[in-house]
Amino acid sequence: MPIYQLDNQSLWFPTPDLWEPDEGIVAVGGDLSPKRLEAAYNQGIFPWNEPESDLLWWCPLERMVLRPKEVHISKSSRNLLNQQRFQISFNKDFNSVIEACKAVVRPGQEGTWITDEHIASFKQLHLEGKAFSVEAWQDDQLVGGLYGLTTGACFSGESMFSKESNAGKICFIELCKRLDFWGIPLIDCQIYNSYLASLGAYRISRESFLKALDFCRSEYPDWEEIFS
Repeated sequence: MPIYQLDNQSLWFPTPDLWEPDEGIVAVGGDLSPKRLEAAYNQGIFPWNEPESDLLWWCPLERMVLRPKEVHISKSSRNLLNQQRFQISFNKDFNSVIEACKAVVRPGQEGTWITDEHIASFKQLHLEGKAFSVEAWQDDQLVGGLYGLTTGACFSGESMFSKESNAGKICFIELCKRLDFWGIPLIDCQIYNSYLASLGAYRISRESFLKALDFCRSEYPDWEEIFS
């Protein structure tokens, strides 16, 4: 089966029965408009590409996920939580968080997939109550954070940054604690990495993820209340 080329007019994405069974890329092209991003995430698809390359839309054969109630809190992280070294806020400064995620230098990567178009669309989704952030503060300075997009009862994490050691990790742990309190069953971490694995995230098959997402789509929590 082919990998489909998208245009800028239609928000259509190929359905799973049209995806290549051994390929994580499901479509190429299109744009990053807020409505297209919503349509993609509702189908378990997300954009990810190298800077200056064609826009690629993915639903990997293996998906990294985490159940908030199963987040792994190490002894050192628990000490940081008890010391309250960082002041954690929810949805206080989304714009600064996403800008900081764009600016962070990541080993082995030249540039970032977080383009100006990506930022503009996520800022709009934030204004619409669909994208949210977690922030870590120290002496009134933003030192860490993360942001993501909601799909029903699933929180899809997009990116994280730390200007102080472990600031982003503490944001993630506090996010898990908040989501667990509200009964949110799933965080979509997208692509495997060892850092998230150390926090309890694990890989499941694409089929299993789509089944879990289908359940989450049927649940509609009040995300603004969760992040208040």
